[in-house]
Amino acid sequence: MNKVKIVIAYHSGYGHTKKQAESVGAGVAGVGGIGVQLINVADLNDHVWTALEEADAIIFGSPTYMGGVSADFKKFADASSKPWFGQKWKNKIAGGFTNSASMNGDKGATIQYLITLAMQHSMIWVGTGLMPSNSGKATRNDVNYLGAFSGALAQSPSDVGPDEGPLPGDLETARLYGERIGQITKQFKGVA
Repeated sequence: MNKVKIVIAYHSGYGHTKKQAESVGAGVAGVGGIGVQLINVADLNDHVWTALEEADAIIFGSPTYMGGVSADFKKFADASSKPWFGQKWKNKIAGGFTNSASMNGDKGATIQYLITLAMQHSMIWVGTGLMPSNSGKATRNDVNYLGAFSGALAQSPSDVGPDEGPLPGDLETARLYGERIGQITKQFKGVA
């Protein structure tokens, strides 16, 4: 029986962000003793809202479209006003990730939106805890090549499917981020 429950609530338009969500989930699951559930927020129902309420941590994920979250993710965020009103997510651990076709793509605006959503729900945000790969010897497949501190970032070229993107370094960054959130959630819950 898992003592800790983590939900990854994400939207993926073309499959790239889903692949990133799966890597975050693999990191969470690798910690052990944690039940992890991936939820596509485009498919909301009462079971989804119950899972989110019962979760100890919620990790948000959205592609970056036009400098912000996708319309499906925004619809989910707007619908979360019901749990917000009752402070159902208060003091849950939170984190977030995003993917875009461009190296920058204004992904920082998307992560900031996810942070704001978590703060409005009175959640506790966890950053990546990863140093950037920014030396002259760094390669595009290094961990945290995009230099993210507040959430996991990934880049997938616009002309490739999820079988070719995000790149392995971005997926490893996502996995390590999921692992960190899993560890911190267990710590916060006092679970060994």
